[in-house]
Amino acid sequence: VEIRRLLGVVAHEKIAFILEGDQVRLARKGSVVAHTAGMLKNTQPPLTAEELREAAERAIAEDVVERMEE
Repeated sequence: VEIRRLLGVVAHEKIAFILEGDQVRLARKGSVVAHTAGMLKNTQPPLTAEELREAAERAIAEDVVERMEE
């Protein structure tokens, strides 16, 4: 409990054990969400419902044509 407090680790948070030569170092292992948040930002505005429908229709039509050519 004392080590967790010193590392600033709360219950259910993970700790990394890092082997460095003949020593082991403990480190907070932050969540994947915290590390990756915002990495895949989209610079374009979201599609409207109509644009989504049209894109789905195009994808379905392309799939049908592809299957017919097989």
